[in-house]
Amino acid sequence: MLYTLEPAAMDDAALCMDILNESRQFQRTQGFVQWTDDYPGIDTIRSDIENNNGYLIQADGMAAGYLCLDFTGEPAYARIKGAWHSEQPYAVIHRLAICAQFREKGLADTAFALVKQRCLDCRTTYLRADTHSENKRMQHILTKNGFTACSIISLRGEERLAYDLKLSRETAR
Repeated sequence: MLYTLEPAAMDDAALCMDILNESRQFQRTQGFVQWTDDYPGIDTIRSDIENNNGYLIQADGMAAGYLCLDFTGEPAYARIKGAWHSEQPYAVIHRLAICAQFREKGLADTAFALVKQRCLDCRTTYLRADTHSENKRMQHILTKNGFTACSIISLRGEERLAYDLKLSRETAR
């Protein structure tokens, strides 16, 4: 199967929202609420797309997931309880959501490989992410993909576990 990371178009906003809503429900079946009923909403997705940060993960041309990859950083990351491993410019991954039919097939790992390559193509060699303390699945995926736990940040009034990764051609594989 051919996997690609494609910029989402405004016409894709409803599809991206459907993918996020499906993942929101999946989180709840896992016993936690990281994404509330209000966040992320369609306005968030439209903003991602408008700012060229919204991406569809494609599997042979079929939408398999959605994520936000922001090369301008995350203001909340300036107030970390602890320290990042680097203060160099970075990209941040937000809102990674995988369609149900692609779960348990390694698509999150594929998505991270595609993100890492996109970052390197854009000459960005440092990546950050955060997740809810109860999102054990994402914590495992981040660690499996080379990220290191740093400490805690506060995002939208809630504490999140913060992770980072120094990228190289080797870590992008």
